[in-house]
Amino acid sequence: MRIIEILKQNQMSLSYEVFPPKKETSYESVRVATEEIAALKPSFMSVTYGAGGGTSEYTLAVAKNIKEKYGVPMLAHLTCVSSSREKVHKKIQEMKECGITNVMALRGDLTPELEQTDRSQWDYRYAVDLIAELKALGDFCIGAACYPEIHPESANQRDDIRYLKEKVDAGADFLTTQMVFDNNLFYNFLYKIREAGITVPVLPGIMPITNANQVERAIKLSGAFMPQRFKAMVDKFGSDPDAMKQAGIAYATDQIIDLYANGITNVHVYSMNKPDIARGISGNLSKILGNTF
Repeated sequence: MRIIEILKQNQMSLSYEVFPPKKETSYESVRVATEEIAALKPSFMSVTYGAGGGTSEYTLAVAKNIKEKYGVPMLAHLTCVSSSREKVHKKIQEMKECGITNVMALRGDLTPELEQTDRSQWDYRYAVDLIAELKALGDFCIGAACYPEIHPESANQRDDIRYLKEKVDAGADFLTTQMVFDNNLFYNFLYKIREAGITVPVLPGIMPITNANQVERAIKLSGAFMPQRFKAMVDKFGSDPDAMKQAGIAYATDQIIDLYANGITNVHVYSMNKPDIARGISGNLSKILGNTF
């Protein structure tokens, strides 16, 4: 099923993001973890690609396995940073062969090495280039990323939203946000992009923080604002792993319930390949979503 069809049903849904193994020896553990998450019956699942395509060879393997075993609609990430047109076309063909029709089109993170290279010679400099290519090469449902708190490389939010509209105009069917810890920032962002004429569905990205050590990495990756109540939670429970895990699941659940209550029907959770975390959130929302496990 195409993701956009799920998002337009106007029913509350919950989806999970997983990542492929970095090496073949880790594939079995990743397979088990992602299958446990698939068993929770999410509306769909996404599989990441890796900076510079570092884990790309396993992305489709994970997506195909879940799709065939559990019938869960799959969204495969595809990044274009430093990739040749030939390589991207090859990946697109592989997606078609696997029956993957949903693609998350991303530029990808710039590694320190890539930041030092001459980007003017790249076949794809921005995600919008990849989106246009996907639109021309197949009947894909295309997702794109957005940043409620401004992309780290943007000068201001006005320019950021203008670039976002270019991605939508190029063919993006829906958007997923970088991790958000304060729902008010998401609501404000949604108002601004609607005012700018961006009308496609937008999924807020929720990251359950269940380990105090995750906080610094989350800020580094996304630049996300951490509200005071979140900081208080980490300060209080961060030194107790079990308590922090329970508190993190509760905080993420509370965010999702607030989003549903305010008319946001589709929420995407960054599961970090942790079935117990996904199970905790899905269990907390079982009556709300009408799911049984």
